[in-house]
Amino acid sequence: MKELLGRRIPVYAAAALIGIVVFAAGVAIWKFDVVYDYHVSLPDPGNGSSTTPFVYGSWPALDNVDFYHQVFSGLIAQKATFISADLSTMQLQYYVNGSLAEQFAILSKGRPGSWWETPAGLYKVESKIPSDFSGFAHVYSPWALDFQGNFLIHGWPYYPNGTPVASTYSGGCIRLSTDNAKTLYDMVAVGTPVLVSSANFEADTFTEQVQGPPVSATSYLAADLKSNFVFAEKNPNEQVPVASLTKLMTALVAVEYVNIEKTITITPDMIVKTSIPRLKVGESYSLYDLLQPLLKESSNESAVAISRFLGTSYFVSLMNKTAQSIGMADTHFVDPSGSDWGNVSTAHDLYLLAQYLYDNRSFILMMTTNKNDPNAYGPGAFAGKLQNFNVFAGNPDFVGGKVGINGGASDTIMSVFEEPFPIAMEIAASSVPGLASSTASSTASSTASSTAVRPFAIIILGSSNYTSDAESFLNWINATYRQGAPENAPAP
Repeated sequence: MKELLGRRIPVYAAAALIGIVVFAAGVAIWKFDVVYDYHVSLPDPGNGSSTTPFVYGSWPALDNVDFYHQVFSGLIAQKATFISADLSTMQLQYYVNGSLAEQFAILSKGRPGSWWETPAGLYKVESKIPSDFSGFAHVYSPWALDFQGNFLIHGWPYYPNGTPVASTYSGGCIRLSTDNAKTLYDMVAVGTPVLVSSANFEADTFTEQVQGPPVSATSYLAADLKSNFVFAEKNPNEQVPVASLTKLMTALVAVEYVNIEKTITITPDMIVKTSIPRLKVGESYSLYDLLQPLLKESSNESAVAISRFLGTSYFVSLMNKTAQSIGMADTHFVDPSGSDWGNVSTAHDLYLLAQYLYDNRSFILMMTTNKNDPNAYGPGAFAGKLQNFNVFAGNPDFVGGKVGINGGASDTIMSVFEEPFPIAMEIAASSVPGLASSTASSTASSTASSTAVRPFAIIILGSSNYTSDAESFLNWINATYRQGAPENAPAP
């Protein structure tokens, strides 16, 4: 069977990245508020080595059990002072000089798949706010530690009249009891690292039988987003222009670096050539409003407006840093809309992006569908006014995705689905936590027939007809696997 080698976290990457985290967290952060110009060489099995800057923020690597424990153990060994928030066990721990000083129960977190789901990462306390007020939710959050854009650690929120919010209320932050939040607030200094993990570290033992698809695009990849098993691939590492698939990264950077409560006022230089003009000079739109035409109608105007909030050059640099942190080593962005042919990637790298969005930011994918968005801020300025250019927008199994048009034989598409498969599960009697494999890890194993809903991504690049190619690919997978007769599938 074929697998995506190193798709989650390769050993070489874990070994290199642990050096970054231990050095940066154990030395520099207690002397400076920011780590400047810190670089590390990440070995690449195909290209020898590449260099990427270390930045605080989202690190999907930390959802791998082995890498997480290396980072955690490294911080302890370096006698670091840091916060560890485990969103699986719902425990927050505060370590001082490598020793556990306090441990608190996490009472609430962002709902998985929501706007407020906190991704795994190594963050730091950016500021301390005795009582943080949310203009959207109209609540105060006591003893707030701001550690990443929309995300804070705080006590029990309350309304302006002093009434506590209901226990079911969640704006997505890490909530402690107010007393515990005050205790932590008094102990923690600005700049303290915040290590966040959300994985349950259970091994995924699902396996499939490999087959080949009838797709003729120059480059493609289809794989299971949980087990990393490859259904089919062709030139997955070929770097090509990706057009408006770029906007998925634009949306990701926007929600991770721009507070969702911010509004953006449209200026004349934001009005650029786009599919369907929607924005009006002088009007103000929330980030949520702008994401709708960005992802549904592939609005270049929205991409420019969103990027100008932070400054276009800085925003694009964040796009490239985020790509590197996800593992997209062969990806480079030059603008937020994908209009420039300098926005390039590979089917393999786009698979990693699809995997990250599915695991940590699934609401971005959902916004590309025709499904209702259960956000807390109402329907938005463009409700009922937008078209949806995504091929599978009305397909109930479609989780989300994007199309990109370069013209000629260079069009692109990424689509994520969840569909039931009649499969055989190899259940290992013993396994290494966190390591998914297509073979049993123990000689003692059993096989049981089952039907499971599996998430998978189809990425097609260099296509002269992405609609036809994508539909053919999806139909082939359905006919092959959902009918339970993979042995009769056509040869690749």
